[in-house]
Amino acid sequence: MSEVVVEVSGKAGRITLNRPKALNALSLDMIRALTSTLLQWRDDPRVEVVTIRGTGKEGPFGSFCAGGDIRFFHAAALAGDPALEAFFTEEYTLNHLVHGYAKPYVAFMDGIVMGGGMGISQGARCRIVTERTKMAMPETNIGLFPDVGGGYFLSRSPGRLGEYLALTGEMIGATDAVDARLADISLPSGELPSLWDRLAIEGSAAVPVPHRVEGSPLSQHRPEIDRIFALPTVPEIVSALEAETSDWARHTAAALRKRSPLMLHVVLEQVRRARAMNLADDLRMERDLVHHCFHLRPGAASETVEGIRALAVDKDHSPRWNPARIEDVTPAMVAPFFASPWPAEQHPLRGLA
Repeated sequence: MSEVVVEVSGKAGRITLNRPKALNALSLDMIRALTSTLLQWRDDPRVEVVTIRGTGKEGPFGSFCAGGDIRFFHAAALAGDPALEAFFTEEYTLNHLVHGYAKPYVAFMDGIVMGGGMGISQGARCRIVTERTKMAMPETNIGLFPDVGGGYFLSRSPGRLGEYLALTGEMIGATDAVDARLADISLPSGELPSLWDRLAIEGSAAVPVPHRVEGSPLSQHRPEIDRIFALPTVPEIVSALEAETSDWARHTAAALRKRSPLMLHVVLEQVRRARAMNLADDLRMERDLVHHCFHLRPGAASETVEGIRALAVDKDHSPRWNPARIEDVTPAMVAPFFASPWPAEQHPLRGLA
């Protein structure tokens, strides 16, 4: 069975991610299938709207996409497999294609939506979440950073939600996603099949209108988030959280203490640089960053390889971060991540407009 099922039904080009046992984690073959399909449909007069969903264990919907295939990242990095470089170049090119797609693209972000799943949904004309949505950019937990355009779309969240979500990797639900401008509309999951079918019948006329929501759980912490996550450095952010007495502050500080100290510093710089960048420039920066994640310290010495080992390979949940403490990271450790390994004319994403 194909891991990406595509069909044209009525006025809709339909995409179903079909790797449910892996929570639809993206492989290089899936990225290539998605890119090829979108390029083909861009000029297909039959296709008025594109819809994308994931398959869950019980059938369509229920799980969108848990991200990239991190076990592949781990094995490829240790083997020196050039497919790892191709993966990120082609994934980021796909992310750019989605953001600039000429036809309405509707993402049914039901269930798990993380990492690479955000990359193929955040550029959608309409981003639909449900009561089952579990959204996060949890990359600091594996010694990585929120890529796939994460610097771009997180930095455009209100206030300092971008820094908060990027650094902590906190999982949020539907109302928080809409409030953070990472989704456009929240619908009951039971309504998704009928909307999926209606889009095929009515095309772009059936695309839901975005709406804002009130009362998201995160909104009650916005004053603290905006004050603390605006501080200049990661040590100052953590120190401020640890000086607070609320359960939220204690939980947030404890979460940050578990993340890769080095990558927390890199991520804060990433989000703040991206706030002043267009999408193409952000993706080029992120392509530089991800290259360095695997090559500044090659093989098992990579912070990312170690993070994936602890979470998904050995599953001991005890990553040996280097440096081990947030306070031990120096600017000299962070700066090399932001130096491109390629001249501009040779950059893998030089063609992005």
